Amino acid sequence: MVGADTAWIIVATALVLFMSLPGLALFYGGLVRARNVLSVFMQVYAIAALMSIAWLVFGYSIAFGEASPLWGGLGKMFLAGITADTVRGTLPEVLFFAFQMTFAIITPALIVGAYVERIGFGFVLVFSTLWMLLVYAPVAHWIWGGGMLSDGGIFGAIGARDFAGGIVVHETAGLAALVIAVMLGPRRDRSKPPHNPGYVMIGAAMLWVGWFGFNGGSQLAADGGAAMALTVTHISAAAASLTWALWEKVKYGKASLVGIVTGTIAGLASITPASGFVGPIEALIIGAIAGVLCQEAVNVIRNRLKIDDTLDVFAVHGVGGIFGSLSLPFFGMLGFANDATWGAQLGTLAIVGVFTVILSAVLVKLVALVTPLRVDAEAETNGLDLSLHGERAYDHVS
Repeated sequence: MVGADTAWIIVATALVLFMSLPGLALFYGGLVRARNVLSVFMQVYAIAALMSIAWLVFGYSIAFGEASPLWGGLGKMFLAGITADTVRGTLPEVLFFAFQMTFAIITPALIVGAYVERIGFGFVLVFSTLWMLLVYAPVAHWIWGGGMLSDGGIFGAIGARDFAGGIVVHETAGLAALVIAVMLGPRRDRSKPPHNPGYVMIGAAMLWVGWFGFNGGSQLAADGGAAMALTVTHISAAAASLTWALWEKVKYGKASLVGIVTGTIAGLASITPASGFVGPIEALIIGAIAGVLCQEAVNVIRNRLKIDDTLDVFAVHGVGGIFGSLSLPFFGMLGFANDATWGAQLGTLAIVGVFTVILSAVLVKLVALVTPLRVDAEAETNGLDLSLHGERAYDHVS
């Protein structure tokens, strides 16, 4: 074990958990109406707790076991055979487990943004658990765990390149969000603006800081690669923030706070798969494009297709992650140093996309047989905070 690597990944693990609690909770909570803010907090918090247990019991073994190229098996359930002295690379394996656990937390938590203000709480818990185990963990195994989409797999010597989760995290969460939004149907009242843009900004700022652990930690070492990943992450976020705001100003005459911070998230999602392979100039280009591309995707999903992906999970995370994954072979064709290929990237995006859409739809149908998918009209009108949790965030709600 290398002490510096261990110390850095301990910090990175805390940073990635910080992205969910409280970063994502505040980001999403500020975007909904006041009568639903606590329900969003509850959903993200409960997912964080439940995914931690599910990752310990089954998830880690499925993702990082060695049973076959399709799945990792159940040999590492409950961390069987792993002690404080067990090593994976230069890290204690229990630390690698904890770092990857924070990814298993935030991925289903990202989906929350698609179904806020109308979802049944029991459905959230059951669906999130099954989805993490049956969609996220197998995909993580295929790409990060030595499975069928990694080097030596179905694409030959050079498999998919996804440094920190453009495919494993953002494509899967984005597509699952789109599936649920379509199957759940729109809110009865889509007219209300975000109740607290200040929460949104604070949450986005926490996500920005936490993303240093998300991408920089994915190097799994305290070295120059981690430093470069952290740097390009910041550059892409900054560029996307500015281009989103500029494009918003051009189109609507005003640049909003919610807009600029949404651009930040678009830049972060887009650089995630490429952060270990590109330099600052490529990051600047990726972020600059992401700020416009993801904003236009929001317009297509929300206004043209009329899909109530309420907090734009697919347009920001899904589109951003897919775009960032395709940026690698694009820059490779221009002569920048990376070894990704169009075939591996496109093939992986297609396989993961089809798998995610089909299995997510099946899980929605199956879980809805056990616990209601959607709350009734009265609960939706009164707000989920009071209807489902018996609490209010404010004395006067809207």
